[in-house]
Amino acid sequence: MTAYRLASGGLIDRSHAVRFSFDGTSLSGHAGDTLASALLANDRLLVGRSFKYHRPRGIVTAGPSEPNALVTIGSGARRDPNTKATGAELYDGLVAASQNRWPSLAFDIGAVNDRMSRFLSAGFYYKTFMWPAAFWEKVYEPLIRRAAGLGRTDLPRDPDCYEKSWAHCDLLVAGSGPASLAAALVAARSGLRVILAEQDFALGGALLSETTPLDGEAPFIFARRAIDELQNSPNVTLLPRTTVFGWYDDNVFGAVERVQKHSATIDAARPVERLRRIVAREAILATGAEERPLVFGGNDRPGILTASAVSTYANRFGVAAGKSVAIFTNGSSGYRAAEVLAAKGVGIAALIDCRTQAADAVPEGVRIIRGGSIVDTKGRQRVRGIVTDRGGFEELIACDAVAMSGGWSPVVHLACQRGGKPVWSEALQAFLAPQVGGLVMAGAAAGHYRLSECFEDGARKASAIVETLGRRVAGFERPVVGEETDPSFTALWHVPGAKSKAFVDFQNDVHTRDLGLAVREGFGHVEHAKRYTTGGMATDQGKLGNINAIGILAAMRGVSPAEVGTTTFRPFYTPVSFGALAGTAVGEHAMPTRRSPLHGWAARNGAVFIDAGLWYRSSWFPRAGETAWRESVDREVRNVRENAGLCDVSTLGKIEVFGPDAAEFLNRLYCNSVLKLPVGKARYGLMLREDGMVYDDGTVSRLGEEHFLVTTTTAMASGVLSHMEFAAQVLWPDLKVRFLSVSDQWAQMSIAGPKARTILQAVIEDDLSNAAFPFLAAREVRLKGNLKARLFRISFSGELAYELAVPAGYGEAAADALMRAGQAHGICAYGVEALNVLRIEKGHVTHAELDGRVTPDDAGLGRMMANSKPDFIGKRLSTRFGLTAADRAQLVGLKALEMDKDMRAGAHLLKDGAKPSTLNDQGWVSSSCFSPTLGAPIALAFLKSGRERYGEKIVVWDQLRGVETAAEVCDPVFVDPENRKLMA
Repeated sequence: MTAYRLASGGLIDRSHAVRFSFDGTSLSGHAGDTLASALLANDRLLVGRSFKYHRPRGIVTAGPSEPNALVTIGSGARRDPNTKATGAELYDGLVAASQNRWPSLAFDIGAVNDRMSRFLSAGFYYKTFMWPAAFWEKVYEPLIRRAAGLGRTDLPRDPDCYEKSWAHCDLLVAGSGPASLAAALVAARSGLRVILAEQDFALGGALLSETTPLDGEAPFIFARRAIDELQNSPNVTLLPRTTVFGWYDDNVFGAVERVQKHSATIDAARPVERLRRIVAREAILATGAEERPLVFGGNDRPGILTASAVSTYANRFGVAAGKSVAIFTNGSSGYRAAEVLAAKGVGIAALIDCRTQAADAVPEGVRIIRGGSIVDTKGRQRVRGIVTDRGGFEELIACDAVAMSGGWSPVVHLACQRGGKPVWSEALQAFLAPQVGGLVMAGAAAGHYRLSECFEDGARKASAIVETLGRRVAGFERPVVGEETDPSFTALWHVPGAKSKAFVDFQNDVHTRDLGLAVREGFGHVEHAKRYTTGGMATDQGKLGNINAIGILAAMRGVSPAEVGTTTFRPFYTPVSFGALAGTAVGEHAMPTRRSPLHGWAARNGAVFIDAGLWYRSSWFPRAGETAWRESVDREVRNVRENAGLCDVSTLGKIEVFGPDAAEFLNRLYCNSVLKLPVGKARYGLMLREDGMVYDDGTVSRLGEEHFLVTTTTAMASGVLSHMEFAAQVLWPDLKVRFLSVSDQWAQMSIAGPKARTILQAVIEDDLSNAAFPFLAAREVRLKGNLKARLFRISFSGELAYELAVPAGYGEAAADALMRAGQAHGICAYGVEALNVLRIEKGHVTHAELDGRVTPDDAGLGRMMANSKPDFIGKRLSTRFGLTAADRAQLVGLKALEMDKDMRAGAHLLKDGAKPSTLNDQGWVSSSCFSPTLGAPIALAFLKSGRERYGEKIVVWDQLRGVETAAEVCDPVFVDPENRKLMA
């Protein structure tokens, strides 16, 4: 046994034993342990396997940057893969399993990769698997997919619930160490609303493992007193087990709180995780600094930890990493670890300092090797010894653990997530956060490593914020700090003369030779090297190894780390579960169910509803005796053509546009002319993207000289509004125009059919004769009963039709009145299925046709483009040769020549007699239906040079369903091509 539980000490509750299992073996720990500390206490040094080479891996750190100790916690549907053992709170009944090994952790078949490592160097995946081509799908891809990833998740639905919440504060403090507590105390005493978030389950940060006395007492005692004061302050919210993972616009921070992740028994009434969106006027990031590992031969063996981790396990958890610990350092941290171990009675094999001179005191009886280094380690599944080198003299020293310290890197990730780049400090040999508004760094995160400096910096930064917010600063008396050591160190990016692989990224098996290969092959830029070697792409995102990698790249290129720079920092700081991101938006609650103002009316009339985008829409209205949906739809279509029908079209996007430049604005937005549209008239409008493709269609109605109403398709309502916002703010900010979405403010219904006017006239006081209210009229009318409404004479069915809009609260009453008025005229309710059939029969397009690949001319709307206008969005690029070529796919109609076969949307079009193949593809079917009016299946389709091929026989090839159907190409307008019904 090497790692073991110390007889006394630590902040764990030794009276409370906790049972847990790892890889099926029952073990015990104590309340206050992490899974990592408990595993070490049970001498479980081997906890995982590396990704590529499957080398044995042990615990390296004691915090969130852990690259090796990734385990799966839980079982069944509650399995949480890739959980860091160093942050997992131990609880009774915890079940953990190692990952990325088969058949067992001790004997892993995948370790054969280590023997073949010469063939698996950086970038090998770009140079292999190229031949034979037939092997890719049958051999290479299945093997790669099986090897990909570390943990495995289960497919059963997560039984737990999650939630999201908003919080607002004057000051957000991230961290709970000395700088954080000082800042929070100053702000709280000054009356600010404070939120303090700490990723650990215990508040106190570095003070929980520090030994330097504060006011003559242990640091954790000071921390407890400070936390008690904050906890009793009504203006302070303490959030343990909460990681601030992202910094977003308007000083919004994302944080995830582990509410029940530390319990085997889950309360179904509470979430297991809560995603908090914190809006802070100001924020202090006091997240400390991460100790770097040293890059030397064999530095990845289980039992090799950072010096600060060794100290933390001893001081906070009462665990010794070994009985004979070798320490390798480039600064004072190694000496501090030696002091801690010596005080705990742990043997120290040797203290190796790469510096030839140092003022740090060596504990009595400890062997010191100055100017030395470790060039190799011995052992396989745990370290058994080290090989040191000093001046060319090599020595084998037996040990069962190694504590390494390569200096410190301030944790600046959050401060760089919004585009700011870290700034290299030559004095600190580290990257510091850039100066950014809304967030300041404090303590070790700002490069202040002494305890006294951390307290002072946190209090100073908080005081400045209090003054900025107009409050009087309350006092903070820094505790008296005991003797402190010089925290400086000498940068040592890697140890030359390594006898075996010297790893930079432990999880992804990136070593120094990989970085050298990247530089030689032209991938020396830090972003290129990251992707070529996969260094920094693991679950820790390079928190532990990236600075060493940058230093090594700088040395290889002969430049400063400042010139190399860092990779891009992005959310999330640590992994966030999909459950937390989804919150309550799962299953039927995945998105809001939007019901139109006429939903109740449709339900009373027996509608069958369907999900249509964001809306819940009436699909068809079955009647007694109708056993299939087609029977209902066919009846509704025939009734609209012969009598009249009422359809809910409230879900169309509706945007009101105001201002003296409203007409000019819309004229530039649409490709057809809008500028001279008369008041009281509507016009079909077509929007293009900048690339000349159709973006959306709808109508533009001029209700006043400076007042327009724009309608959009249901699917693009929000998109068009965003498009208009962009145009107004970025393209033409000089235009005086305002607009507002009113989609939810109006209930809108279409009354279509030859008897539509008669029915409407019964409920509207205004004259609706053809002369008084002609086609494309749009104006305010008054309903009998004195209700003001808007009426538009527009048609999507090809029939005489109107769209009536009333305030949303009057929608159902208006629809009921129309149904009563139309009862004697045979009116019926019809849904979106019948509406779709009606529009296909009339050749009208929807986004089934306008799918982003279609120009106005493709859709048969080329005549609408007002090229005489000075400009409109899409005008310039719409003239490209590729968009005007004669053989482009054009909208056509298709009539089935085989009545017993359907034509389905998505089917391909082939010349008659052509071999079924995408090589012979002539186009595709965009929409199809059975036409009750024609008594045959019809479709809209896009066919190469389609308008020149009317009357041609083609084959509709549906490979997915194995169906081929003969069809005739025809005009896309199947019903009333002369538009006589529209004008009736």
